[in-house]
Amino acid sequence: MTTEEDKKSVFISAGEDLSPTVSHHSTISSSQNHELVKLYDEIVEGKRHSWTTHLRLLQKLGAGGQGVVYLTERRGADGFTLPVALKVFSPERYATLEDYEQDMLRMASVASKVARIQHEKLLQVENFLEHEQIRMMVMEWVEGFDLRRLLTPKMFGIVKQRVSAKRWTHINDVLVTSGPVQPRFKAGAAVSIVRDCLEALAAMHRNGIVHGDVKPGNVMLKRSGHAKLIDIGAAFEIEQPPVKRACTPVYAAIEVLEGKKNTPQSDLASLGYVTLELLAGRPLFPDVRGLGSLLKAKYSLINELHLVLPEEVYCNDLLVSFCRGLINPKVNERFHSAEAADFLEEGAAAFHRQLIKNDMASQYENDIRIWVEELIEMNASGGGLMDD
Repeated sequence: MTTEEDKKSVFISAGEDLSPTVSHHSTISSSQNHELVKLYDEIVEGKRHSWTTHLRLLQKLGAGGQGVVYLTERRGADGFTLPVALKVFSPERYATLEDYEQDMLRMASVASKVARIQHEKLLQVENFLEHEQIRMMVMEWVEGFDLRRLLTPKMFGIVKQRVSAKRWTHINDVLVTSGPVQPRFKAGAAVSIVRDCLEALAAMHRNGIVHGDVKPGNVMLKRSGHAKLIDIGAAFEIEQPPVKRACTPVYAAIEVLEGKKNTPQSDLASLGYVTLELLAGRPLFPDVRGLGSLLKAKYSLINELHLVLPEEVYCNDLLVSFCRGLINPKVNERFHSAEAADFLEEGAAAFHRQLIKNDMASQYENDIRIWVEELIEMNASGGGLMDD
């Protein structure tokens, strides 16, 4: 129960008049105020209440094998609204309702653990809901663009048309330039993005979770200039791997494709393939058909980086060694952890230090922030960046 002393301290901190005289302008009678205080006490002392929030679907953000993601507006009291993302899990790929519910139990457990991590480079999970047996996950809405969309010639062409010649030169010198098939990130900017992903993976792995589906479409460049790892639909607890695995074969580690154990180092291999694609300006396995051919291409990739990477990248031994440490077909010869991939002698941080030492570094987070803000403004003014 709220005591009279408690009430007094609240009034003092609010700067209210403590005089017993009732203001003629008061809109709440003393009896009404008493009822409000009673309701307040019931909530606080009851330690439980059934809250109702309203979610309104505004825009479809994406769809995949697991379901559909919408930009959603969460509506609260007094006109409060907050944009959030809502993933609706489809039951279509499950043989029975029991299979669906069992997988949703796994997903809810993973989501609950990810929600507790609260790392700025990792998607924040806010709730896991059920409506008429359909499960939904409420997540933060990230304003920005995923790498899959940014690695398109269409995006690059739109930017060229909309910025000044001076700005275009700076973007090409520091951030992104033309590649053989698609835009390619300059080495410093690419490694800056990859380091953010390594931070996110390190946080997940420390908490016993494997992401399971690292790929360009699951890496967002935020308005803040940071990268954020999103979509935990394929994530699982290391001690409780799922019977059925979900992955994107082109970016999956060799051992995952072979049906072997999926580990934190499997996430590193996937991030390695993403890194090489950012640097190369082309898909790594565009003409590969069939699992056997894909495995053969991945086994040979480590010895063919000179054919994949542009000369200005391949000539840097430290950067090439870093890439090899991520994608090595032999799990025990990869970096042993995400932290190691960032901070060991041949890690990402060492490459950035090399750029600084040679006066070739840039303020990558700030440059990426400005670029993403430009893209958001272009899209808002009808730039078509979000059109498929």
